This record gives sequence, structure tokens and C-alpha cells, in this order.
Amino acid sequence: MRIRIYKNASDVEGGDILKQLTIVGKPNVGKTLFLINFAEFLGIKELEFEVSALDGLKMIKRYPIKKAIEELVDNNIHKTRQIYSIVINVPLNKGKKSVKFFDTVGFIDNIHPEQDIRKGISYTLQLIQQTDIILHIIDTSAVDKNLPNSLSEIDFTIAKFAEIKKGYCILANKIDLPEGKENFEKLKLLFKGNLVIPISAKYKKGFKEVKSFVISSI
Repeated sequence: MRIRIYKNASDVEGGDILKQLTIVGKPNVGKTLFLINFAEFLGIKELEFEVSALDGLKMIKRYPIKKAIEELVDNNIHKTRQIYSIVINVPLNKGKKSVKFFDTVGFIDNIHPEQDIRKGISYTLQLIQQTDIILHIIDTSAVDKNLPNSLSEIDFTIAKFAEIKKGYCILANKIDLPEGKENFEKLKLLFKGNLVIPISAKYKKGFKEVKSFVISSI
């Protein structure tokens, strides 16, 4: 991994970013793994993340795909405590369009005791207001369970807040697991009226459909 640190956002942004895409959801639903593997699916070989720290500093972290998964993905609650973003050139017609993808801090149903998590969640709310495309990830394998990553009231709040945007979609993750397959139709009924795409962030299932949705939204 290589790191560079900057004092101002202007030091790292090159060119106009025409569209922004924000990945949201509860902790441990697969947001970071989805972003890493979806970037690879779109042809990225090395990830160049801009990381927004709480003190206002921004740093650039570069990872090979495998190293990013090793360092950024695990089962700890709120592994992601800062906002990670990456610019990806998405194929569009005969050309490409730059889209800035944001990986965010997981939402919870109550107030988190740690200040950095609260600030991260607050920034995520701002991103939802400003962004063009919202990918809302839900763990289908935990729909009927009482776990930090289970479906809860905050997911319905996110959907109500975000569905007014044209570029809102629910990604039903972990469809590769038996519980995920069983709960998918139930999830579709619970979020009737919203586009729900079944995916496996781990095995890149459903990524073609997600790509089509992103292209149609930009």
C-alpha cells in the first residue's frame, strides 16, 4: 500500500467529476467488498482511494485488489470509520464517464457512543443529499435475524429518504447463501416499488445488472 497526505481537497481532485455514487447500508452488509470487487469488474487493477479524515485532511491510499480486501474488509463492526472514495471511468456508449464512488460508514438505529462514527454517519447523510446515484446494500442472509447487519428500521428510513432520487437502487447482497436466496422475494415485497437487484459482493454475481443500472443513471 502507498499513501500520500494532502491538506486540501483541491490537491487531489483532477478534472471534473460529473456524477457521484454513494454506497450506503448498515455495518457489515458488504459495502466495502462490493466497491472493491465492482471496481475490479469495471477493469480497475489498482485502487486509488481518497480517504477523508475527521480532521479535514485527505490522503490517497493505493492498493492492489487483493491487498485492499485483506486490509479493508473483515467482520468487525464499523471497520469503515472514514469515507473512502474512488473515481472510476464507467463505459458509456462509445466512450467513458467519470463517476466518483463513495464507500460510507454504516448506519445504525441509535446514536453511536464513538464520536468518529457519529461524524462519519453525519457525513454519509450529507452525501446522500448531494449524490446522484445511491446503492443501498442490504444483507439478505440476515433479514430475519437480530444482528448488527440485519434489516431494521434504518433501512426503511434510508429507502424513504433516497427513493425520491432517480438513481436509487437496493442491492440484495449475499444471495450466494441459502438464507439469502430464501429471503430475496420477501425483501422485494418489503421494498415494493423500488428496484432490488440480487447480488453477491463476494462472487461478483449480479454485477452486470448493477453496471447496467449505473449506466442508465448517468
